[in-house]
Amino acid sequence: MRDKARFVFPGLAAALALAGILLVGPSSAGRITAARHSGTAGTGRASAGQAGAGQAASSADRAPAPGLTAGSSDGFAVPVSLLSSRKQAVAPLGALRPADLMVVAPKRLPASALASIQRLHGVTAAQSLDAARLHLNGKVVAMLGVDPSAFRVFAAKPTARSNRLWRGVASGDVAVSYTMGKLDKLPLGGKVTVAGARKEKLRVGGFATVGIPGVDAVVSDSTARSLGFPRGNAIVVSAPHARLSTLLAQIRRLVPHTAAVQPLVSQAAESGTSGAAGISGVSAQGINGYPTLTTRQLTAFLRAALSRRGMPYVWGGAGPKVFDCSGLVQWSLRQAGIVMPRVAADQALTGPRVPLSKVAAGDLLFYHTDPSAPNYISHVAIYLGHGLMIQAPEPGMDVEVVPVALGSGFAGAVRVDPRIAAQAAGSTV
Repeated sequence: MRDKARFVFPGLAAALALAGILLVGPSSAGRITAARHSGTAGTGRASAGQAGAGQAASSADRAPAPGLTAGSSDGFAVPVSLLSSRKQAVAPLGALRPADLMVVAPKRLPASALASIQRLHGVTAAQSLDAARLHLNGKVVAMLGVDPSAFRVFAAKPTARSNRLWRGVASGDVAVSYTMGKLDKLPLGGKVTVAGARKEKLRVGGFATVGIPGVDAVVSDSTARSLGFPRGNAIVVSAPHARLSTLLAQIRRLVPHTAAVQPLVSQAAESGTSGAAGISGVSAQGINGYPTLTTRQLTAFLRAALSRRGMPYVWGGAGPKVFDCSGLVQWSLRQAGIVMPRVAADQALTGPRVPLSKVAAGDLLFYHTDPSAPNYISHVAIYLGHGLMIQAPEPGMDVEVVPVALGSGFAGAVRVDPRIAAQAAGSTV
């Protein structure tokens, strides 16, 4: 069972921002290209009885971070058209490794840092990656560049097992999260425009959730070079039995001060059940007196949510006029002075799990809606009382009040604790 302390994390998109990762795009293309010429080596709906599409993390509302230096993509960039000319082989799947921590820096991390992290007590695996924010069909996404053979063991099990998906990634495809693919209506097997150091047309090789909060898409490290990613600027760490606070402190001493070190654990374990919403440790009897929102905060929260009824769903929308599911929750609680993380999987760990017999107005309801990662929480709604909930459902629909859905995709109810929520959002109260 995972350490109970593992619920404080802002996700990869926030880590990219904390580390000062540039939004890779045309403004950086000239610098990267010039360096090469000068000789530098180069996330739905839940209706009654059935959960629907959900939310993946998006950084579209964040300003680009400053300061990626020229030549940061220091490996030779192979054009994606050449990568796609033949299918690449990938290694067979090894033992799965839960992704527990991510290190992200503005530029390449020293090889010595990776080697030192791999030797730490409790670390079972650590892998170098490329990480950047860039545009996919005009939307800002957090994307990883990976060695498909080595990285697949860190992915959610159904995604990790797909040889076809990883062969496609190795050959130049982009794999996008199930939620982004469905809600943004991306063409499976068709082409999307990815704008990094230069624009590339990439084939969508699959809708597959990696299982790491904040990751919207994955490409091969060779494709990442072509798009201008900084090389080797991230490390994913698996340490399922380590004490997280101790490991965080140890890793921070091993990496440059400009690097962000963030937990990635997105699924709580209650009685050993993976993918359940809510943190453990509060009994069914204790939930009645559990410290949560004040009456004033609860009233402001619910009024704010209901005031958005009829406003359109937009994937990545965080208010005040357009929303996705977790955007509605975050915005509504902000009106009550409560700081919340952005992603549904993160929001699921902002308080204790509530038994259905104890659910009250203002509790959050969570759902599994992603077949590529069955234990990943990807949709959230707000309980209003009297068997009703309010949600931002899916593209083409508006924020709506509907009967509570308790089908097979239901992951549980959570009572928000403002202190825990602020920690999970990377803030303080």
